[in-house]
Amino acid sequence: MIDAKKIDEIASKLSEAIPPGAKAFQQDIHAQFKQILQTMIAKMDLVTREEFDAQTKVLARTRQKIEDLEKIVAALEEKHR
Repeated sequence: MIDAKKIDEIASKLSEAIPPGAKAFQQDIHAQFKQILQTMIAKMDLVTREEFDAQTKVLARTRQKIEDLEKIVAALEEKHR
């Protein structure tokens, strides 16, 4: 999940893009942008980089184990022929 600091940073950048006439509402708009971003991100099925990296390593180990087992099975099949 994206941390609150990143969401606040994105909301700040969006509120800075507001036309000068609406600057009086900038704090309100910033808060609304932040809330909308938090809501939208919460609805997404996101994982942290750490979770992704951990699962990538698990997948690599699993693939290696499958390859090793396939070799063992092939050798056993060859013996029984």
